[in-house]
Amino acid sequence: MNADAAIAPVGPALPAWRDPQAWAKAADIVAVLIALSLPWSTSLTGIFTVVWLIAVAPTIQPGAFLSLVKRPICVLPVAMFVLAAIGTLWSDAAWGARLYAILPTVKLLMLPVLFYRYQHSPRVLWIFTAFLISCSLLMVMSWIVAYDPAITLKSSLDPHERGILVKNYIDQSQEFVLCAVALAYPVNTLLRSGKILPALLLGLLALSFVINMMFVIVSRTALVTMPMMLAVFALLHFKWRSIAAMTCGAILLAALAWTASPQLRLTVGSFDSQYESYKEQNASTSLGMRIEFLKKSVRFFAEAPIFGHGTGSTRGLFEQAAIGQTGAAAEIIGNPHNQTLNVAVQWGTIGIVVLYAMWLVHLLWFRGDGLIAWVGFLVVVQNIFTSLFNSHIFDFHEGWMYVLGVGVAGGTLLKAGSSGVAPVNSNR
Repeated sequence: MNADAAIAPVGPALPAWRDPQAWAKAADIVAVLIALSLPWSTSLTGIFTVVWLIAVAPTIQPGAFLSLVKRPICVLPVAMFVLAAIGTLWSDAAWGARLYAILPTVKLLMLPVLFYRYQHSPRVLWIFTAFLISCSLLMVMSWIVAYDPAITLKSSLDPHERGILVKNYIDQSQEFVLCAVALAYPVNTLLRSGKILPALLLGLLALSFVINMMFVIVSRTALVTMPMMLAVFALLHFKWRSIAAMTCGAILLAALAWTASPQLRLTVGSFDSQYESYKEQNASTSLGMRIEFLKKSVRFFAEAPIFGHGTGSTRGLFEQAAIGQTGAAAEIIGNPHNQTLNVAVQWGTIGIVVLYAMWLVHLLWFRGDGLIAWVGFLVVVQNIFTSLFNSHIFDFHEGWMYVLGVGVAGGTLLKAGSSGVAPVNSNR
């Protein structure tokens, strides 16, 4: 029986515009468009999201939806939005800044709707496959732009963003890392079942993402977090002897990549050179500014440890701290490039508790086996690791990767009737 049949009772045939099943299929098609557009366009992602909400609205049964919203996987992301809204009451920032600072949390309100829709949909793999195809096409274009930078759609030819057609190298690296590590699960599953050819093809695709990052461009965040994510996969799916062999192989491949890739050596070498410039000259290097942001944010948190300084207060605090300073210490920003501190400065310990509880509940939701559970688990793990260096829940691109990945995969596990176990073919 089609899962969409559960949306409405059986009865006389309805016109398409009144048929919840027709709206449900339309919503899934639009979700595919969201996944296709996310690596390429912020505007299209926003437009398709609005269209998706319109399409999914006729399929929602209020009673069932309200029952779902009471579950912790929904309560905590909604609580983050509510905290941001209430936090405007004790902020000293201008009201424009307070309201603007709420916007990054609005996307979290999509999670209950996504959970609801994808506990009924048989088309979940369409969405994840669309994202993989879109990222694969972007990878091809990255190689082309690396060869001919004039092809880029960006307004300026920044030498530090070699091989970037759209957006920026941080977003592109996040996508490529997610795809490369996510593919490890189906490759492993296919190998164990003796399906060598499809495993080889998917393995080559995953390797292509890695090679692009090694030889074209990669963000420092991706460079640090990708080994962590692979380690998580190995610990979950291999015995210690296999892990030791894989570690040796990874070290060998890393050594070969280091030898063959000037881009990789340049990226890694920038850690040391930027730190030295910051320490000796107070230079406004990327790493130096991040250190300053973290030091000041910890101080801001200590000044208001329970409730924080309020929504939208971060930039004003940095402006005050920059008075009379020079170099990296004089830099002003509204985002300390660390998710925990971004939350802590604005909403104190209460915000940290809500953030970490949301991560933990979502992480535990995806415990168990199955491709969909692995994708959801990996999206949460990536967000936790990368949020050591960025405020990725609040960033548009990475935030929507989290919302779409967790929402679609989490809804599937609701349909499976479990808190984390879903078979690989549960959505076929």
